[in-house]
Amino acid sequence: MVTFSQFLDAVQANPFLALVIVLVMGTIFVNGATDAANAIAEPIGTRAIGVDAAIWMSVITNFLGLVGMTLFSTAVADTMSGMVDFGGDSHVALIALAAATVSIVTWSSLAWVFGIPTSESHALIAGLTGAAIAVHGGMSGVNMGEWVKVLYGLVLSTVLGFLAGWAIAKVIPYICRNADRRSANEFFAKMQVWAAAGASAMHGAQDGQKFMSTAMLAIMLSQNMTVEGAHFPFWLEVACALVMAIGTGIGGKPIIKKVGIDMVQLEQYQGFAAALSATGALLIATLTGLPVSTTHTSGSAMMGAGAAKDPRSVDWGVAKEMVMTWVCTFPGCGLIGFVLAKVFMLLF
Repeated sequence: MVTFSQFLDAVQANPFLALVIVLVMGTIFVNGATDAANAIAEPIGTRAIGVDAAIWMSVITNFLGLVGMTLFSTAVADTMSGMVDFGGDSHVALIALAAATVSIVTWSSLAWVFGIPTSESHALIAGLTGAAIAVHGGMSGVNMGEWVKVLYGLVLSTVLGFLAGWAIAKVIPYICRNADRRSANEFFAKMQVWAAAGASAMHGAQDGQKFMSTAMLAIMLSQNMTVEGAHFPFWLEVACALVMAIGTGIGGKPIIKKVGIDMVQLEQYQGFAAALSATGALLIATLTGLPVSTTHTSGSAMMGAGAAKDPRSVDWGVAKEMVMTWVCTFPGCGLIGFVLAKVFMLLF
């Protein structure tokens, strides 16, 4: 366990560590601004809750999700920590980690400017992988046993999110076929907000652990300590959760519009189906240590819920734009991480 006092001592002994931690916190901020908004897009799109109220809800639930889930499981963080190896030279390793974080911020910021809900989870994985390849000059620094979990998570987040959203949106009209429509809409509007709060909390638990593990990796590398079996200190959990919450509060609106309004038009029960599906899929992935994309999960669940009633209600052009961005993230951010790692190693 690394105490906050020990962390401050490490920063004094190695000022470059402070730079890396600032960069990691930058990636967490950008994640909150660009990724966390996906979890609350459904109730805003159906007008079950206002934008400002939803953002405040997301700020709180993201914080509670990361801090709360870490008490029960750090499986996702453990997977991320063992995904790459930057070698035995701690200085070179910190340089590579800095390059990876800069690549994530660069890639994600570009997506934020254009209002495209790219996946910071995949950007993180791609940036770390590209930097590790640069350090070793090949794939020897990539742990494929852990990396393949990303592919499992990609399938889970996309397929399970879509199918669950579609199935629940199909079942609800049958169950409520004799219910008063107005009363049913009021009920599902309230339930949708609660389900979105759950999805937002799972975003904090899932993505928060990924980036928290990166910060922990930097601290352990600076101390020439192994990451395996390391315990995440509470002060680091709180710091990561706060930065993510601030990012959500400041930058969520462009992504909300793209996902919750432009991509698909949902009724109240469909929004509930999408939020509930996303929450369930993210919970399963988090407990099993699969680093999935919350963007994938929320987006595919919304498309599934919309397609259950009428496939034409989904703007497949926006959906295609999202998918193409996701597909480009691995090679694009990976290449940036690789190039920056090479440049940083020459400069520092």
